[in-house]
Amino acid sequence: MRIEHQPAFVLHARAYRETSLLLECLTRDHGRVGLVARGVRRERSRTPRALLQPLLPLRLGWSGRGELATLTQVEAAAAGFDLGGDALLCALYLNELVLRITPRQDPHPPLFGDYAETLARLARGEAQAWTLRRFERDLLAHLGYALVLDIDGDDGAPLDPERDYAYRHEHGPTPWRDARDGVRLRGATLLALGRDEMPDAEYLPSLRRLMRAVIAAHLDGGELRSWGLFA
Repeated sequence: MRIEHQPAFVLHARAYRETSLLLECLTRDHGRVGLVARGVRRERSRTPRALLQPLLPLRLGWSGRGELATLTQVEAAAAGFDLGGDALLCALYLNELVLRITPRQDPHPPLFGDYAETLARLARGEAQAWTLRRFERDLLAHLGYALVLDIDGDDGAPLDPERDYAYRHEHGPTPWRDARDGVRLRGATLLALGRDEMPDAEYLPSLRRLMRAVIAAHLDGGELRSWGLFA
């Protein structure tokens, strides 16, 4: 199989053997792919190694089948995103999240668009916590793990904006009783997330805790290294 001019981002790159790089990339039409960039660490490599770094919109080509293909083409598709400080940490979190939670060769073109738009929002200086929650929500939906954000998981009744809820994995919101229920969430907060409306700032921390719990469940209880950086 030979692919050419595929819109992509590098999620992670590491040294491979003496002169090569092993890349994990998010592509528009092929999902996450593993690529070997052969010889790019040589001093006179024909492939510009400087392009093979995260947060740069690229067009890639590769050939081969299986878990690892061979990179055959790389060119810049647009200027990179101007990110620094906390915005850069947020972008690196996106990369780790996509790398850990998405399977290889499982295409979701809308996910690619959401990823690029999230980087653009961070570069524009939009509210970082809300920007991440929106991406996490949409990522889960693209992968078939969409959150229930409008009805009570017990009886199917519409959520009460004034009531507090817990969120049970694969069940949805249920009335919150005590600390044993875990994260305490206002009904209005869940409804706002479902409508893509930023809730009051005081409720954003509860959404962060919700998303971490849901993502950890899909990682079989694992954690992301980025969470420690944010702490």
